[in-house]
Amino acid sequence: MTRTVQAVFANGVLRPLEAVGLTENAQVTLTIASGSSTAGDQPWLDVEFHAACALEADPTVSLEEVHAALAKIPGSMTADFVADGDDLRARGAIDRRK
Repeated sequence: MTRTVQAVFANGVLRPLEAVGLTENAQVTLTIASGSSTAGDQPWLDVEFHAACALEADPTVSLEEVHAALAKIPGSMTADFVADGDDLRARGAIDRRK
């Protein structure tokens, strides 16, 4: 089971801010992200999808190889991105002010 849970550190102890459903003395692995910007604060970030992509990543492929492969795609995708954004704004899915 993998979950992201916010906690407070006080008196040398991490205290979760919600029920975690663990048995007493259960051992877990913690990843600590301090500060105000965590994945939980960013609803647009699909943490599970990001983790799945990381599992499929090929560490032998360099950034230069990715750039070279993308450079072979003809034309520009800028118009496609703009059209997608306009469609999302028209449907109210994203804030028009941004």
